[in-house]
Amino acid sequence: MLDVPFWLWGAFAATVVVSLAVDLFAHRTAHVIGFREAAAWSALWVSLALVFGGVVFLVLGTTAGTEYTTAWLLEKSLSVDNLFVFAVIFAYFKVPRAYQHRVLFFGVIGALVFRGIFLSLGVAVVSRFTAVLFVFAAVLFYSTYKLLKDEEESFDPGQSLAVRMLRKIVPVRNEYAGTRFFVKEAGKRVATPLLAVVAAIEAADLIFAVDSVPAVLAVSDDAFIVYTSNAFAILGLRALYFMLAGLLDRFHYLNVGLAIILSFIGVKLVLQASHKMISTGIPEIPSPVSLAVIVVVLAGSIFLSVRRPVEPPVATPPAPEADSTPRAEAESGRAASPENGAPEVDPPDVGR
Repeated sequence: MLDVPFWLWGAFAATVVVSLAVDLFAHRTAHVIGFREAAAWSALWVSLALVFGGVVFLVLGTTAGTEYTTAWLLEKSLSVDNLFVFAVIFAYFKVPRAYQHRVLFFGVIGALVFRGIFLSLGVAVVSRFTAVLFVFAAVLFYSTYKLLKDEEESFDPGQSLAVRMLRKIVPVRNEYAGTRFFVKEAGKRVATPLLAVVAAIEAADLIFAVDSVPAVLAVSDDAFIVYTSNAFAILGLRALYFMLAGLLDRFHYLNVGLAIILSFIGVKLVLQASHKMISTGIPEIPSPVSLAVIVVVLAGSIFLSVRRPVEPPVATPPAPEADSTPRAEAESGRAASPENGAPEVDPPDVGR
């Protein structure tokens, strides 16, 4: 374990608290976040992470600095999957774009707390039971399989455990009330759908922690390194989502790249455990090599996605019918279309 000075922990905590306070103040008024604003905030979060990494290099040494950078970049790349889930959750609950930042803000705070708990437990378990690294490797290999298989898993945010538990604890109305999480109806306090969305976001992050926690523990087993790197990666998630929300589908090779990274980290865990438990002659993968592999694979998957975009499906025109549809019948058909008054599908009943 690293001998981390107390002031460095304090500097990290102060940076996180001040950054969140500034972020909350800057977004105190609900508004739609455009690409330029999201890009500026994303650059700020990345800069903070890199500056803190420079401090780690100077104070704790090259090995610790390399491990921090590797863990941060690894978590940053794995968190791209979270962005897809955010988009699904927002679409399911029909969250107005102006309210989405508030949801993700509180989602990030929850993620910082839960990741701290999971990572602390992970570090404690790994330090006592080295064999658990084989279990972590198996988890990463299974995650690789899920990423590479063609079948898409269905995801129903409204049926997640967190949302169902929320409905049992407090009534949830169906209409939003601005950015408020609670309102009073008939003298009773009820939750708005916005609170259900936060619950769904937190549930999704807990699921993704199953992958990211074992992965980051393969890079370092030091609590300071794994938590600070995870925290800075999580802090930048909101800005990254708003910056890439309309571009996620274009990076179609990204899942392949993430699968390669996860499988590589799984092999690293197996070698690491074997080195400690079986024979010191079994080589371990050093952190600089891990960092280089992550950078190359991530950059390569993005480059291939841009160079080889997905071809849009060519629509096949319907075959002409023998008898032309009478004009009156066509007009009748148009009158029954959704654009001309046909009933539309109701939004999900959040309170049910």
